[in-house]
Amino acid sequence: MPSGKLIVISAPSGSGKTTIAKEIMKRNPSLGFSVSATTRAKRVGEVDAKDYFFLTKEEFKRRIEAGEFVEWEELYGDHYGTLKREVDRALRGGLHLLFDVDVKGGLSIKTHYPEALMIFIRPPSFEVLKDRLLKRQTEDDVTLKRRLDRVPMELEMGNRFDHQVVNDELDRAIREVQSLVEQHLST
Repeated sequence: MPSGKLIVISAPSGSGKTTIAKEIMKRNPSLGFSVSATTRAKRVGEVDAKDYFFLTKEEFKRRIEAGEFVEWEELYGDHYGTLKREVDRALRGGLHLLFDVDVKGGLSIKTHYPEALMIFIRPPSFEVLKDRLLKRQTEDDVTLKRRLDRVPMELEMGNRFDHQVVNDELDRAIREVQSLVEQHLST
């Protein structure tokens, strides 16, 4: 019976996980992207059911109560989560999925799917991370402070991942993640 594989990439906001995840998707046509659900507003260029399943807070809470999530969390006033049915459908179909999720969500996925490959992307320093978030210009001062306040907890939780990759030079970090993905998919 065909069985897919799971790859989880997590990191503090601004560490480059989404940039790395997108490049890994380009390099590995056999990978599907696990689309998370969220209650946050769409950013420019995002597409429903491609970047996220955009849900109202009421719909998200209904799905929590129905036990439909592998993982979910409230971050910065919005909810994020991974729908069980999407993951199970991919695995049953022999599809490989890549997850770009927060650290707590990544560890929750590992609890449900112990065979998942867990990769944590570390920023080279707190100062570099803060600079990246400022340059991104997607957060107001309050949201930026909340994201930065989470970093020590996220870095500590990153120690529980299978592998850690420091993103001090993007091309090198991508090559390192790609090597880990190739090893996982070939076993």
